[in-house]
Amino acid sequence: MTARYCSLAQASAPAFAPGLAAERLGALISGRRMWVNNTVLHYYFFDRDSDGSVITDPEAGRAQRVSWVGGKKQRDVVRECFEEWRSLGIGLSFVEVGDRSEAELRIGFQLGDGSWSTVGKDALRVGLNERTMNFGWDLTVPGERGTALHEIGHALGMLHEHQSPFAGIHWDDEAVYTDLAGPPNFWSRDKTFFNILRKLDPREVNGSVWDPQSIMEYPFSAGLILEPEQFRAGLNPPGVLSEADKEFVRRWYPPAGPPGPAELVPFRSVPLRLGPAGQADFVIEPPETREYTVGTFGDGDTVVVVFEERDGEPRYLTAQDDGGTPRNATVKARLVKGRRYFVRVRLYSDWGSGETAVMCW
Repeated sequence: MTARYCSLAQASAPAFAPGLAAERLGALISGRRMWVNNTVLHYYFFDRDSDGSVITDPEAGRAQRVSWVGGKKQRDVVRECFEEWRSLGIGLSFVEVGDRSEAELRIGFQLGDGSWSTVGKDALRVGLNERTMNFGWDLTVPGERGTALHEIGHALGMLHEHQSPFAGIHWDDEAVYTDLAGPPNFWSRDKTFFNILRKLDPREVNGSVWDPQSIMEYPFSAGLILEPEQFRAGLNPPGVLSEADKEFVRRWYPPAGPPGPAELVPFRSVPLRLGPAGQADFVIEPPETREYTVGTFGDGDTVVVVFEERDGEPRYLTAQDDGGTPRNATVKARLVKGRRYFVRVRLYSDWGSGETAVMCW
């Protein structure tokens, strides 16, 4: 029987400024969806009676409203899987919150809508009352825990392994289209192409070698893969984190070292040096809404993230990614006097990358 597959939403390719050096363009493509290391990702489970949407049953052809709210056992599986990723010692942490406005990741359990997730920072483009992740079938059934690990992998910035150009997979295209058009997926040809047959840019894949054991690899039944020959009878990944999965996230999100000194400052401009590529001034102006203006760093590109400290933990407020175009980036956040805020800048340039931070009160 054909497996139920994760379905990523189709998105247009990003546009970058013309004339970028190949090395820099490669860095932007590979890292555009990855979080700034040491980010605390907050996740929220939809919990209101009003949380839901109308979907069509592909078998019956009837439209009906289906809730996004999941039961405790389903939520517990997802919690355990967040903990499994965290326990790898990566430089990201995960905190469950009860307020959707505080969450970068907002999770639903709408049966019939498939299992899917936004990829990495794409979650920041989704409205606060919309899902960034959904589980469309029962995660407590034996063998389905891997679905939660897989979707969280997407949330960390990982893509489908079978779409790697390094896999060397030769598909029987029409057999794939036919298989996915039927139950339990009922996919269109466009959706099948986007999620299975389409090859990824080599600069954005999870690694330089295909990993058929990856949690990001789909299982495939016999007759869909023509080459490599050993997978003609089917491809059956174990549904757990592979060693390559672990190495990938540890490379992107290395464990944080001991914290360096953070400068506590009043509401004023603070020069922040970022090494050989330049410096920036953060302009913090009263009263409540303050605008952080970040200058360009040489010919580099920047990502700016603003956190608020609550109970000793940073809570995400907003972010700005200049998208590969060297220019001034403006980040606005509503600040309240008496609270602490944390601003992190990550620089991408031909000089490499660097980070700095400032605390303000």
